[in-house]
Amino acid sequence: MIALGGNALSPKSEAGTIEQQFAHTRKSLKGVMHFVRAGYNICITHGNGPQVGAELARNEIAADKVPPLPLGVLVANTQGAMGYMVQQSLQNALYSEASEREVVSFISQMKVKGDDPALKKPAKYIGQTYSPVAAETKMEKLGWQMQEQEPGLWRRVVPSPAPLYIFNGKSIKHLVDFGTIVIAGGGGGIPAYNQADGSLKGIDGVIDKDMTAALLGRIIKARELFIITDVDNIYLNFKTNAQEVIHETTATTLENWLEEGHFWRGTMEPKIRAALYFLKHHGKEVIITSIGNIKKAIRKEAGTRIIKD
Repeated sequence: MIALGGNALSPKSEAGTIEQQFAHTRKSLKGVMHFVRAGYNICITHGNGPQVGAELARNEIAADKVPPLPLGVLVANTQGAMGYMVQQSLQNALYSEASEREVVSFISQMKVKGDDPALKKPAKYIGQTYSPVAAETKMEKLGWQMQEQEPGLWRRVVPSPAPLYIFNGKSIKHLVDFGTIVIAGGGGGIPAYNQADGSLKGIDGVIDKDMTAALLGRIIKARELFIITDVDNIYLNFKTNAQEVIHETTATTLENWLEEGHFWRGTMEPKIRAALYFLKHHGKEVIITSIGNIKKAIRKEAGTRIIKD
């Protein structure tokens, strides 16, 4: 199971033109090809923070000309567009190596609670980063809800309900077991809940893709979860004079560090919680690292390895 950060495909510091996104996607998929060469069965999910932030901004800018779309539909839009970019880039990489493996993208809905308290407490970062002054302007003029993600860097926040179940999970597992490379749960999946009559209804929010990846990993019975992010390892006391790199640890030790508050909310903390969920329910190992270190991480020579106790 591979979780690609949305920033891997469109860094939050860039404008995010389609040319830039394709370039980053192709670079990311070069890393994923190491799994292909190693003979892995593969399921990929990806984030969409920068992309869905841009879509939301486009809707707001054009709201007086074109009827705006709700956030849940924008998640679906980014899931399709990003799935296309990942699928095409991976197909081209496979073709260049004469591989006959196929790639399939799922439009994935995730079941959430319609009354999830998280829907009233926006905490998921999307879009670009802003200076404190620029963020203040956005909040005053546009009514955005924003939070400081890292010291001096602010981003927009939206509701992020917890994923409970992925629809079509059996189909995804069947394809993965067959050897098809599956892209599913993109952008964390499209949040939907069951109404009183049992029918599905979409809801506005952006699900954390790392938790979706952990849930998907449980469904397909993956042994390993690779969380690909913008740092090579996890750290204690990150960005302080006491910063300490972690190369390998256990789930129990990691949970203790989480309770001690070592991991930043909105950046590394969701990844740690996803890793613990995956290891609790089926997985044997979680690896957190960057795109450039994938090959070494597969060989256990790089990244942070979290082992099931």
